[in-house]
Amino acid sequence: MSGKDAQRERTDEQHSAKMAKKKAARDKIMAGKTGEKGLVIVHTGPGKGKSSSGFGMILRCVAHGMPCAVVQFIKGAWDTGERRLLTGNFGDLCQFHAMGEGFTWETQDRARDIAAAQAGWKKAKELIRDPEIRMVLLDEINIALRYEYLDIDEVVAFLTTEKPEMTHVVLTGRNAHEKLMEAADLVTEMTLVKHPFRSGIKAQPGVEF
Repeated sequence: MSGKDAQRERTDEQHSAKMAKKKAARDKIMAGKTGEKGLVIVHTGPGKGKSSSGFGMILRCVAHGMPCAVVQFIKGAWDTGERRLLTGNFGDLCQFHAMGEGFTWETQDRARDIAAAQAGWKKAKELIRDPEIRMVLLDEINIALRYEYLDIDEVVAFLTTEKPEMTHVVLTGRNAHEKLMEAADLVTEMTLVKHPFRSGIKAQPGVEF
């Protein structure tokens, strides 16, 4: 065996020993994680991917045969790919409620925006209370909360006192309220590093909607 081969063999053995030690430590940690509960999950931040991640979780539910639901608070007026997919192919497992009428700068009518958000929240509470539904995605609700179309204290109180024990609720949108993040079990912040919109590229099918 050449010196180079011997060195490679020693490196492989060291790597195997290191990974075995790491696996043993990981297995020990995982053995202590036996709890299960319905989670309040927040996806926020200025980066792209908040709604996309939420819909990815909804598709996981569908793949597991778990009843789920979506309430869209802002993008309801958009013809999105996820809406087509879920309503066209998985309507038996996933309810889809497009309650929003567009971004506030598009409607230019605060009273109308508030009414749409309140209607969306009413539907959301109905879906969350249903013990058969395992996950509810509240898409862009953080925007409605930011503009005070909904009462943050009411939303947090409902999620902490009325949500069924095993129901997951996912809330998306930038600028999530501090009270919501404090009450959540899982918070992920999407960081913006680079975006084609700044280079003059418009929103495109399959990427943004």
